[in-house]
Amino acid sequence: METRKLGNQGLEVSALGLGCMGLNFGYGQATNKKDAIELIRKAYELGITFFDTAEVYGPFTNEEVVGEALAPIRDKVVIATKFGFNFENGNTTGLNSQPKNIRKAVEGSLIRLKVDTIDLLYQHRVDPKVPIEDVAGTVKDLISEGKVKYFGLSEASAATIRRAHAVQPVSALQSEYSLWWREPETKTMPTLEELGIGFVPFSPLGKGFLTGKIDANTAFDSSDFRSSVPRLSPENRKANLVFVDFIQQIAERKNATPAQIALAWLAAQKPWIVPIPGTTKIHRLEENVASTAVMFTPEELSQIEAEASKIELTGERYSAGSAKMIDE
Repeated sequence: METRKLGNQGLEVSALGLGCMGLNFGYGQATNKKDAIELIRKAYELGITFFDTAEVYGPFTNEEVVGEALAPIRDKVVIATKFGFNFENGNTTGLNSQPKNIRKAVEGSLIRLKVDTIDLLYQHRVDPKVPIEDVAGTVKDLISEGKVKYFGLSEASAATIRRAHAVQPVSALQSEYSLWWREPETKTMPTLEELGIGFVPFSPLGKGFLTGKIDANTAFDSSDFRSSVPRLSPENRKANLVFVDFIQQIAERKNATPAQIALAWLAAQKPWIVPIPGTTKIHRLEENVASTAVMFTPEELSQIEAEASKIELTGERYSAGSAKMIDE
């Protein structure tokens, strides 16, 4: 698989990464640990060298699985994790990016990931109670101490990115971006391009909806966070299937799957974009990796743009509670 550069500080990763969250957090019942490790190692065999986790996934258990899976090939992969939450008795109790808590999070992540250095460390969500300069300064110190290599932000605004970057260069922004959530194109991507920062889209398949495997009749378990996503309510899913049909038509023309079209379209937008789709199934992993071979002509991209602009999507991407954590 080809590689791409995230930022101007030297971070280089596979053109497609693996979002590991869903292996045991967020989507209902956790994957058996043995199977999760097998899938992560299979991803590496298929050419993926970029793996994404966070202390809050579990909490903590996702990092442990990723650490164990990648231990034999540690020097051949890039592991990204995140800090920024407070925990009490194993439960998340809100945002906390105080310098002391950042250091505590990093020490825990180093142990769980079985590494001496965290390759890419993101602030998971911007903490309005802590100046971003203090956050960036703390990460800068951690980099100088050899505990972290590169600094990232997640769901941060353009203004916050600029302030952080002035203290410690930011290598990557992680935010939701896909064919059906394109706000970053106007809100943050111009700043990323100007400053030389890479972009790591999460939910590049619209939390599974763009694959065409979810319809209005799909029942989400109560422990699946998608059950609370407004855009994925049964009535909104029904209305939004027109978008899935649109992607299916492109897939048929390109002899590809809808998921491959969604991922290949993202990769075609900028050479510094690296999507991180997640999956619990090896055949879906293989399907996603094959998307790196799907190419579009400029004419095809223009046609997709023209057709997509005619479709009006229904529903917000986050519940009211989750939306409060987004930096505007």
